[in-house]
Amino acid sequence: MYSLPKLTYSYSALEPYIDEATMKIHHTKHHAGYVDNLNKVLNENKKLRRFSVEKLLKNIKSVPSDIRQTVINNAGGHANHSFFWQIMTPNKTKPEGKLLEVIKKQFGSLDNFKEAFTQKTMSVFGSGWAFLIMTMDGKVKLKRHSFQNSPIMHGNIPILGIDVWEHAYYLKYQNRRVDYIKAWWNVVNWRQVEKNFFNSK
Repeated sequence: MYSLPKLTYSYSALEPYIDEATMKIHHTKHHAGYVDNLNKVLNENKKLRRFSVEKLLKNIKSVPSDIRQTVINNAGGHANHSFFWQIMTPNKTKPEGKLLEVIKKQFGSLDNFKEAFTQKTMSVFGSGWAFLIMTMDGKVKLKRHSFQNSPIMHGNIPILGIDVWEHAYYLKYQNRRVDYIKAWWNVVNWRQVEKNFFNSK
């Protein structure tokens, strides 16, 4: 059985950048819904139920075709959100060390990276995510995904990511996605992003 992970901070901890009501609904309703639906669709499949959500997504072609899209939607939603909660923090952090070196080498500066990431995020049409990923051939790239599609399905490893489904920001920012993204940079957990980067190699 898959389960909803507990947050390491309170629902109000990311105020004023992400509001308490959004965090509570996002975690206890949206993320919980993905977990519940994933458990339901795999209820009769003992083999797949033993897989971690990451292994399930890595081996998505082994999932029967009649339930594959439902598994993609809900396992992806579970994996993406579990990742998302970890890369946010109420504590101020900043990128350092090797990760910052890679960002500067590839994008010219941290500000250039943030601008490129924001542009990638704004280019997501409708609901989806934007990620900084490590590809299978060891390259760091920006990637957008529609709906709850996960980089893991393609053999890539997410390093940083932002949820741009409207439920992630609409209570506070309405249709102002760019304002949400700008605010979100204030709660990025760069320590966790660094760990994701080193673990991806």
